[in-house]
Amino acid sequence: MSYTIGLAQSTYPEDGDVVAQGRAFAARAVSEGCDLLVFPENFMWSRKLSCEDVARIAEPVDGPFVREMARLMREFGIWCVFTINERRPDGGLPYNTAVVVDDSGEVRGSYRKCHLYDALGVRESDRLSAGTQLAEPVHTPFCTLGLQVCYDLRFPEPARAAALAGCDLLVYPAAWHVGRCKPDQWETLLRARAVENELFVAGVCRSGVGFVGRSLVADSMGRVLAQGGQATKSDGLNQLVVCTIDSAVLQSTRRNMPILEHRRPELYGEVAQ
Repeated sequence: MSYTIGLAQSTYPEDGDVVAQGRAFAARAVSEGCDLLVFPENFMWSRKLSCEDVARIAEPVDGPFVREMARLMREFGIWCVFTINERRPDGGLPYNTAVVVDDSGEVRGSYRKCHLYDALGVRESDRLSAGTQLAEPVHTPFCTLGLQVCYDLRFPEPARAAALAGCDLLVYPAAWHVGRCKPDQWETLLRARAVENELFVAGVCRSGVGFVGRSLVADSMGRVLAQGGQATKSDGLNQLVVCTIDSAVLQSTRRNMPILEHRRPELYGEVAQ
C-alpha cells in the first residue's frame, strides 16, 4: 500500500491570517494527491509571540481554531496534523499540543509536547506546560500515526515506544531554531529515529528568520525520500514537500532486519528510568 503526505514548510503569514494559509496549503496538497498534510510547530501563531501572548491565544482542543481547521479538512477531504496552544482548565501555562483531524473534520487524536526546550538561552517552560503522557497511536486508513513535537526528537525513548505500539509513521511538527550544527542535527536525528525503529519519519520545520527549514521524510532504512530547502532570512520559503510512501519498504526492512524482535528489555530496565 502507498500513500502521499505533504509537509507544509511555512513562515508566519504576512497578513496574519493563519487559517487562510492553511487553506492555501490544503488546496495545494489535494492537487498533489496528498492523503495527509502536516504543518510545523506553532502553526497557530500569526507571528512571533511573547509569553503573555502565548497564553492569551490559547484555546481548548474543541475551540474555534481547531473547528476552523477541521472545517477546512472536511472541505478538502484530507487528513491533517497541526499544533495549537491548548488552554489548561486550571489556568496554568498552556500546552503545546499536536492535533490530528481526519478528512471528515473529526478530531482523531492529540498529543501534548512532553519535552520542553530549556536550552541555549531559551526557556520554553516559561510559557508552556509539559505534557505528562506519550501519544496514543492514531489509526488512519493508510497508516498508524505517531505524534511528537520538535524537541521530543532528541529523546529516543518516545520514538521506540511509538514503534512498539504499532506506529509505522512518526511525524514531528517543529520550529527547529538555527544554531551551530543544528540543521545537520535536525536531519541526523530524524534519520536516526527512522533507522533505529524501522519506520517512516516525517519532520516539518518552520522556515523564515531563525528556523532551519529542511523538512524531510525518511524511510525505514534512513534514506531521505523528500526534503525542503534550508530557510534563509530572505526567501520566505513557503514550500509544500510532497512524498509518496510505500509501506512495503517498511515490511521488507523489518523482515530482513528484525531489530524489534531482537530486543532484550530485561536488560534495559534501569537504563530507561
